[in-house]
Amino acid sequence: MIRRTAVVLALLASSLPLAADDWPQWGGPRGDLVWREGGIVKTLPAGGLLPRVWSTPIGEGYSGPAVADGKVYISDLVERQGRKGTERVHCLDADTGKILWTHATPVEYGIGYPAGPRATPVVDGNRVYTIGAVGDLFCFETATGKVVWQKSFQADYGTAMPTWGMAASPLVDGGQLITLVGGKGALLVSFDKTTGKELWRALDDKGIGYCPPVIFTFGESRQLIQWHPKAVSSLDPRDGRLLWEIPFEIRMGLCISTPRQAGNRLFLTAFYNGPMMLDVSPDGKGATITWKGKSDSEVNTDGLHAIMCTPWVGETHLYGVCSYGQLRCVDARTGERVWETRQATGEGRWWNAFIVPHEDRYFLHNEQGDLIIAKLSPKGYEELSRAKLVEPTRQVMKRMTIWSHPAFAMKSVFARNDKEIVRVDLSEK
Repeated sequence: MIRRTAVVLALLASSLPLAADDWPQWGGPRGDLVWREGGIVKTLPAGGLLPRVWSTPIGEGYSGPAVADGKVYISDLVERQGRKGTERVHCLDADTGKILWTHATPVEYGIGYPAGPRATPVVDGNRVYTIGAVGDLFCFETATGKVVWQKSFQADYGTAMPTWGMAASPLVDGGQLITLVGGKGALLVSFDKTTGKELWRALDDKGIGYCPPVIFTFGESRQLIQWHPKAVSSLDPRDGRLLWEIPFEIRMGLCISTPRQAGNRLFLTAFYNGPMMLDVSPDGKGATITWKGKSDSEVNTDGLHAIMCTPWVGETHLYGVCSYGQLRCVDARTGERVWETRQATGEGRWWNAFIVPHEDRYFLHNEQGDLIIAKLSPKGYEELSRAKLVEPTRQVMKRMTIWSHPAFAMKSVFARNDKEIVRVDLSEK
């Protein structure tokens, strides 16, 4: 009887659907831009748009979606008249695409590319946090959209907007919400995530930048890393105390792509200034430059001069998209370029593609709206399949683009352009 019961329970368990992963913030569940769900397709159907589970109309914007607990969060801009418009935050049902609630905020832009919010929402339990393009920070109840607390970076901290607005997503760490703010002595601010009370503030940089704060552990030292136009700074996330700092002056404040950790090393890459690899000491109290690019040119580049797209960095090699669309492999130990290709991308200033590892391959979402499955190795680029995910809707120079990072969750990809947000099923069935 015991054996029969065990067999029945095993059969029942095997017939239940596997729990699906969420993508509750910029970078996914662990913030490392890796998709870890199993049971995902190995190839994509060729020809035309990928079939949608649903499509929901939205306005313009650059922010990516966040997916958690059966809901999708996305922000947009509507009613744009000159510099004025309305920023909205939407909560959608992840199964149907139906909008469950919307919160609207009047805004006035004095920033470049004034086409909507930039920062991906962050979901933490029953709260979701969003930051608008001109620094309106909200904490909402996920169930109702009720505002729990809010801040205005300009009104509360005197923040002078960077050229392209506030783009960095905030970071939840324990009871804190840590975010780029940019006021005097308050480049970074930690808030009590439940009440909005300020806990600490740190650093000073008029340039502010666009890079989100991240937390890495080096040895036994847990460190808050903030890359900003003057330097890359490491702080104690508990109180904002500076641990170490490496100067790295960035032209035009273009520190955008998220720093990447590989063991005890930290990698950064900028459009003009190029790449830099740091080695963090075992005790976490300091860092030294392992190697650094020698070119300050966006055209005559060395290594990797990325703009918006965060590269993938391993122990021996890294992969990323350079200033004019070159997908490159670089030796992570020396900074030497191994190969480059434009097969997955195109050619043009600021050309963009997002790289997300999955098992033994990579999903690439390029600015033309293609979703690509490929293998990347020191031997070269091997494309396995490609299909159209969404149409590019934003004109940059003479080409149409999408500069929004998709979310990979619930065995699906969630992506947006300036007209719609879609869900495409990528489960292997």
